[in-house]
Amino acid sequence: MPFHVALTATDAPYSKWQCRIMYYCYKKNRDLSGSEMGGFTRILHSGKPENLMDEMPTVVVDPLPAGRDRIYLMAEPDHILVNPLPNLARGGLRAAFPFFYIEPAKFENIVRKYYPEEKGPVTDIDPIGNSPVIIKKVFTLEIPFLTLLLLVAELRYAYAVAAALNDVQHVLRKDFMLQVQSKPYVALCAQFIKSPPPWDLSTRKFFIIHYTYGCDCNLKGQLTYGKIGEWRFDKRSFLRGPPPKNLPLPPPGVPESVVTLVKMVNEATANIPNWDAE
Repeated sequence: MPFHVALTATDAPYSKWQCRIMYYCYKKNRDLSGSEMGGFTRILHSGKPENLMDEMPTVVVDPLPAGRDRIYLMAEPDHILVNPLPNLARGGLRAAFPFFYIEPAKFENIVRKYYPEEKGPVTDIDPIGNSPVIIKKVFTLEIPFLTLLLLVAELRYAYAVAAALNDVQHVLRKDFMLQVQSKPYVALCAQFIKSPPPWDLSTRKFFIIHYTYGCDCNLKGQLTYGKIGEWRFDKRSFLRGPPPKNLPLPPPGVPESVVTLVKMVNEATANIPNWDAE
């Protein structure tokens, strides 16, 4: 399966000549038998264009201000912040959301290919994904490279195993994120966090809404898990373009989290310039 080559670089002469050699070798080997290299992007974190942009595909990004933002939140496009998010990584601790379906012990025969027995039991691997995670920069230096190398079931497992290999553990924050709206997820998570249903009906105690699942209900406000409802919001309905402004709110009776999700989408689309042109 082809993979993309991402090269991080500065505009310093020391970096530029190395980039040119690297890109030359990439082009020389890209199309040879046995290669699965796809496209190439140099990520130039100088904040300004320079002369090598005509020589190799380049994206310019702004550098971080010195001394700032040394702790990172790793997020995804379908994350919506619903409450002010404090720095959960204070005191040298890393914070992550526990996913009920990340079960390293269940796939020990696969995980052991990358996490040897001398590292300890597979239960030492946090049941987390690559996001949402709040982590200090020092811990991110080795983890991404191992994540790319680990061909475990999916990216979430890859990050979890890579973190454990680096002895990076996380505080599991169940209030980090709320996922709407999957019946299996609601049932299993209610058991996982040992709190009585309906534990996920309110966003009051959560920081992020994750709308990975479609939201469907009938006109009585009853959720129709796994079935297209008379009212629905599903991000996959908008694969070819953005949702329209002013989406209709769900009928009364649905969980507050679904109402909040649609209200925040509507608020954003009403205030983002040229939304319909995107």
